[in-house]
Amino acid sequence: MDSISSPSPQAPAIPGPRDLFAREALALIPKILTLQDRNPHSPTYGCFDRNYWHYKIIDFPSGMAGEFVLPLALAYSLDVPGNGFFQQPSLREWVIAGIRYSARSAHPDGSCDDYFPFEKAAGAAAFSLMASLDAYTMLDLHDLEMLEFFARRADWLADHHESGRLTNHQALIVLCLEKAGKLLATERWDDLKAKRIARVLEWQNEEGWFQEYEGADPGYHTLTVGLLAQVHEFTPSRELREAIERGVSFAAEFVHPDGSFGGEYTSRNTYNFFPHGFEIAGRWLPGALAINDRFATGLARGLGACYADDHILGHHCWSYLLAWRDWAASRPPVPPRPTGRVYFKNAGLLIDRRDGCELYLALNKGGVFKLWRDGRLIASDTHLSAQLSLGKKTRTAVGHLVGRSEVSLDGHAITIRGRLGWAKAKRMSTFNLIVLRFLMFSVGRFFPDLIRKLLQKMLITGKKAAPFRFERSLSWADGKLRVADTLEARKGWQKVRSVGIGAAQTSIYVVMSRTYQAGQLQPWVDLTGQLHQLKDGEPLKFERSL
Repeated sequence: MDSISSPSPQAPAIPGPRDLFAREALALIPKILTLQDRNPHSPTYGCFDRNYWHYKIIDFPSGMAGEFVLPLALAYSLDVPGNGFFQQPSLREWVIAGIRYSARSAHPDGSCDDYFPFEKAAGAAAFSLMASLDAYTMLDLHDLEMLEFFARRADWLADHHESGRLTNHQALIVLCLEKAGKLLATERWDDLKAKRIARVLEWQNEEGWFQEYEGADPGYHTLTVGLLAQVHEFTPSRELREAIERGVSFAAEFVHPDGSFGGEYTSRNTYNFFPHGFEIAGRWLPGALAINDRFATGLARGLGACYADDHILGHHCWSYLLAWRDWAASRPPVPPRPTGRVYFKNAGLLIDRRDGCELYLALNKGGVFKLWRDGRLIASDTHLSAQLSLGKKTRTAVGHLVGRSEVSLDGHAITIRGRLGWAKAKRMSTFNLIVLRFLMFSVGRFFPDLIRKLLQKMLITGKKAAPFRFERSLSWADGKLRVADTLEARKGWQKVRSVGIGAAQTSIYVVMSRTYQAGQLQPWVDLTGQLHQLKDGEPLKFERSL
């Protein structure tokens, strides 16, 4: 009897770059719908903050969640292969409910909260307004209540100035005013738009990057480029086009050889990547398209970061779908990888490509780095970390904080000297929550920006030096990178319980940071055992050849 052989299972075909972006985004739509109250008879119908309407564990809805109407509107509107949400009537109704909930849950002046009551958060107000404006236009809606809400929120954004230098927020507000002005057929925000765009251009460094708190974050930078590319479509100008070109040139340097992007060596520790702007800029700057093509190779390998968090999954979802919609059919070949050293002195970032290796190094963060060899990540290093027992408390001193370090550079060697800083580990307690609520329902509701500024200093920008000095030396020899670390404890090692080097340590609060990415599987390097061999006053030394 002849044997019957079964067909060999075939691996599913990997979609092309364009459809890959769409597939990644559409996979998040069911989660977004799960986050929304979709019961028309519910008092919170349309709300996307499940912690508020379903779990009832917070006392106000996050206004940022209103942004989720844009991914839903795009899923409804775009005939993407395999898109089961295309032209579904229920999806359209849920988008309308989401916009109406944003309008009805806003403060009388059009603003909204994000992390605490009466916060009046500019970022949440702007992202949700942009999303609502786009969704309204996409679905061809005609609703007076929504239009009145758009005008109120745009008025508030036009006159509001938040603390901290976040260029992506400034660019976003300009885009909101552009879209709102066009929809409402008004020019009343034109002067304020011009002032904001001037600020954006002023905050762009001569190296091409846009300021994000303490420096350059390539991830948020791609968002800013995308927002400005949309603004340029509304109001073309030579200055804005040149700024976008400089921004594209900077971003192009940070697509890693395996297609991943960003990481802990950046100012805000993000793996963000927003592709939409590169498709728009690619219409007049074809080289921008190669950035998306390179990143898509990493996305196909599972090297994109996971942003499926309840609060942050919206940004990437709509950017990916917009990239699919505006995808350039004609694309130049992806150029070969560059070689040599690129030094962004103002950003404190250095890229060194030689002998099949690529090193991405943060000089302003003590020497945090990532290293690839032959396209494979072989080291992710967020610097030395020492954990101390101080009575009943435990504190951690780290080398990865942005700060002033002494840097020495030559052709084959780099030396960085500085001090460890205390990691930020402030958490919310019952007492702190009560105090914050009391403040916001009394003085804080009249001065929300003061509270925001204090929290920024506490959680992000404020730093205190720890009693440790470090020296990190990186040098090339025989095609390998030698890394030598020295750590001195000014008050001795008696209270130090653990020392090591992690692949993905961060310790400032950034919304889009601390997401999972495959490179974080690099193991922890435990140096604690060496402490027992040290004599009093002797430094800890650790050398590697990579």
